[in-house]
This record gives sequence, C-alpha cells and structure tokens, in this order.
Amino acid sequence: MDLFVSATPFEAAYLRPRAGESFRFHGREGLLGEGWAWLELGVGKVNAAMTLAAYLEAEPQVRRVLALGIAGAYPGTGLRPGDLVLASEEVQADLGTRRGMEPLGFPALERKGRRYYNRFPADPDYTAWLARRLGLRPLPLLTADRVSESVEEAYGRARAWRAAAENMEGAAVAQVALWRGLPWAELRAVSNLAGVREKAKWRTDDALRALEQALFRLLHV
Repeated sequence: MDLFVSATPFEAAYLRPRAGESFRFHGREGLLGEGWAWLELGVGKVNAAMTLAAYLEAEPQVRRVLALGIAGAYPGTGLRPGDLVLASEEVQADLGTRRGMEPLGFPALERKGRRYYNRFPADPDYTAWLARRLGLRPLPLLTADRVSESVEEAYGRARAWRAAAENMEGAAVAQVALWRGLPWAELRAVSNLAGVREKAKWRTDDALRALEQALFRLLHV
C-alpha cells in the first residue's frame, strides 16, 4: 500500500472524494483508497514524526511513503508560486550547530552502517519514477520548525544548505521512513516566496491546484 502524508487535510483535499472510507488515528484524519492511504500528520517535525512512526508500526502493509504539501521557495531558485518541486533530499536545518550535527559527532540516524547527520536522501527509484511521471527535476528541500521571517533569512538558509524551498515536516518524514527501511519521496507545490509573511501575497490556491493535478497523474497511471 502506498501511503500519502501531509501536515494538514487541505493539502490533500483532492484525495477525499476518491477515497472509499475515512478513519481516525490518534486524533488525526485518514483516508483509504484503492491501493493507497492518506494520513494527516500535524504541523511541525515532532507531530509528523510521532504520527508517522505510530502509523507505520500499526500498519505494516505500507510499502512506500510520499509526503505532500506546500512550500516556500527560496530566492534565486527560479521557483514561483504554483510550481511543483520534487525532493532529491531533505535537510533538517535546525538540528545541532549552524553547520548541523556532524561537528558534534552525533548522527541524527544510523542505519545499516550509514550515518545521516542533517541530510536525508529521497529514495532514488521512487523519486526517478515521480520525476518522469511529472516532468520534474529533483531539488534539495529544507525543513525547519521556524520558517524564514525575512527574505534575507531565506537567502541565508538557501545558501548555507544549498536548498530550493522550505517546509516544516519533510525531514521528519524522511528520517522516520529511512529508520523503518521504507522508500520515501516528497512532492510539494510552492505557495509563496520564503520569507514573505504577508498572506495577501501568497498563492495557496494555485499551489493546491498544482498538487491536485499532480495527484491526478499519479493515481491514473
């Protein structure tokens, strides 16, 4: 079974009328469709990690995980509101020092002899399939519990971590999936430029339409 996850229900609204049934899991919303499930994770890394880990423990039939949602695009990337962005990796940017966990000598995750400090690579096969299906080039995404509050801060994060866009949950999904040995990928749509906090300048509706179109293509293979 494929598992789709998003922080909020509105980021997966396209799936609701296509589901056969709904469910609740530890207070979160969920949907079941033909060969897939969707689960609301909650906002932020802690909510995402604990909800996904608990669900994967309870539902061993999950074979891969796709994170969905909106994102803020970093300056200089060429990404605009309404564009889709597919993750090549997720960066957990606010763990450890300014340069991450490696200077401290503690990996965030160690599995099968490999150490992951702040960067979690997306599954290459799953991501390549999504890239072909959607016509996208995978790019690094960044996760932080606190979003950029100015364009200058956004630019600094993009430069420091070589990332294209930011969100608040992706690295948590990545780490849990890698810990469980499951392929994971992440697809987001740009709702705003990172650092722009004036909601009047956001184009969330355009981002959600882009996600809907992408899901249509993925569910009608």
